[in-house]
Amino acid sequence: MSVYIAHRLFAAHDRALAADLADRIAGKISPDRVFLPFCDTDEENLVAEVKGRRLFELDRDLLGRLDALVAILHGPSLDDGVCLEIGYAAASDVPVIVVSTDFQTYSMTETGAHLEFPDPLIQAVATQVVRVAKLGPPTLSPPPDQSRFQGFRARNAAQTDTALDAAVDALLDLQNRPPLRTDSPPDTGTHVYVEPSPYTTWGRDHLAEACAEAGHTVTVPQRFTATNPLAGALADLTAVRSAARLLADVSGPETPPGTALLIGAALASGVRIAAFQPRVTFTHAHGREPNWRNLMVQYATDAHLDSGEAILPWLTV
Repeated sequence: MSVYIAHRLFAAHDRALAADLADRIAGKISPDRVFLPFCDTDEENLVAEVKGRRLFELDRDLLGRLDALVAILHGPSLDDGVCLEIGYAAASDVPVIVVSTDFQTYSMTETGAHLEFPDPLIQAVATQVVRVAKLGPPTLSPPPDQSRFQGFRARNAAQTDTALDAAVDALLDLQNRPPLRTDSPPDTGTHVYVEPSPYTTWGRDHLAEACAEAGHTVTVPQRFTATNPLAGALADLTAVRSAARLLADVSGPETPPGTALLIGAALASGVRIAAFQPRVTFTHAHGREPNWRNLMVQYATDAHLDSGEAILPWLTV
């Protein structure tokens, strides 16, 4: 079994958490069958002419030939690189286990069905979601020199331990998993799936209208308006994988999580991808070229469109 650990790279505590999980999995299978990004690509010492692209290529090469992907996700603002990796793995029929200790659930309406994540796509494609939403029990007899802050930290550590142990158990039980529910060959015609950003209003109509006016068949997301958001999410995934092109508005503080997942699925399915982002936000890291978005999103896309006028030329290429 070969396992890829997907996690937010750019914070030390997330890397440490992922390393803890990787170590637990390695103890059950084999260390050389577990891939931990950043650790195993050694970004700080990697020498490449374009380091961000090389990191993308190393990760992409692994994503399609795995036995499983385990993703760590927390909170309403989900890491776009991890979400892209989830989409790529799911479209490659790689089972995905998502681990979270977020104590919130989410719904499309005040009284709607509760979902594990703000975008139902994450839950829809996951083989299993491991979610531990409660702190561990307080220590009955804390050491006399332990402060209340140390006690609270211990309860959080217990919650994390429970989640990681459950993720390992779920991984070892994957032989009973059902097959992925989508299998659509890409369209070579004029079908365009348009994914707007929930952070903006400018792309909700005019991106789809621009494609339709150019003579293309347009599909837009169903999951946010469907009676069953999970069924709508799977319909969106199927539509993207069978489209000729994906036009994704990646505007916002990060690429929206569902959008990033669909970019990953489109990449794995051979669909042409354009990222629409009129207001560019660059990311920087020591020794790496500036990226106009998360490096995984940047290098997964075929084109970066910074204005509405750029849509038509992309559609005609």
